[in-house]
Amino acid sequence: MDHGTWPLREEDEGTHPVGVEPLWSESVYLDFTTQDGSIAGYVRLGLYPNWNRAWYWACLVGRDRPTVLVVDNHAPLPGPDLAVKGEGYRATHEVTRPMSSFKLTLDAQAAVVLDDPAQAYTDTGGARTTSLEFDLEWKTVGGVYPYSFIPRYEIPCEVAGVIRVGGEEIPFSGHGERDHSWGERDWWQVSWLWSSGRLDDGTFFHGMRANAGFEMPWPCFTVSPGEELGHREGFTVTSEFGEDGFPVRSRLAVPGAPLTAVPVSFAPVAMTSPDGAIAHFPRALCRFEAEDGRSGHGWTEWHQPPGWRGHGWS
Repeated sequence: MDHGTWPLREEDEGTHPVGVEPLWSESVYLDFTTQDGSIAGYVRLGLYPNWNRAWYWACLVGRDRPTVLVVDNHAPLPGPDLAVKGEGYRATHEVTRPMSSFKLTLDAQAAVVLDDPAQAYTDTGGARTTSLEFDLEWKTVGGVYPYSFIPRYEIPCEVAGVIRVGGEEIPFSGHGERDHSWGERDWWQVSWLWSSGRLDDGTFFHGMRANAGFEMPWPCFTVSPGEELGHREGFTVTSEFGEDGFPVRSRLAVPGAPLTAVPVSFAPVAMTSPDGAIAHFPRALCRFEAEDGRSGHGWTEWHQPPGWRGHGWS
């Protein structure tokens, strides 16, 4: 598939040659939620070979549940199989069929439990802990969406498997999105919003825009049940934030499906640059309300580098 400056191939499901940029990275995201938003979570594995580390994040949230987090921003770099083993956890990430299915496992014995998600921005060393295990599979629904201007693709999915937290075992069935990107990414320079979800009629959607100081056809898509995903652009957004910096709501102008995103449960992360700058990443399970009456759940992130309030957020 050729959608602009780069061709997407099945081989792109694997890892890529490392660029020379100090902050060159390769990233895999996998998120999930039940249709009613009662259980949700996400995993991110980011490789930073020129910085000699990986970032590994995993979380579980849900209705009337605390935020459960595994955050390791000094994880050892995995091999091509993307199996990660850090202090108190191990995880696997496997493309079982290119562009069609992906399996993930996590076995963490000391995930932190946060009644106040804002604690994730501070030292969580004193927080209580619990075990967290994922055994989940993402299966593609409707096709693959490559961005037109950078090497990155998004895949709407059905998600199923088993989650274990503490002594609780949760059979899981729901939906989510997985994405894969590679190239230079400076988390301490540009703010952005990324969002994806599924409405109650089975329609998946996605949109992303960065506050880069210029306008362009920002990527987005919708895909209805039984249809193939089409390449769309033209995503716009306005957001409201509280004094603490956490988002209150965003209005997402997905072409053909204008939505309001309201955070339900946060699973935030803080990141420190090589020179000590700190960025905040309040990613959240959201409830989406479409103007035509449809609703659903999914994930939204509002990336906040230093000085983000002056980056064009409205």
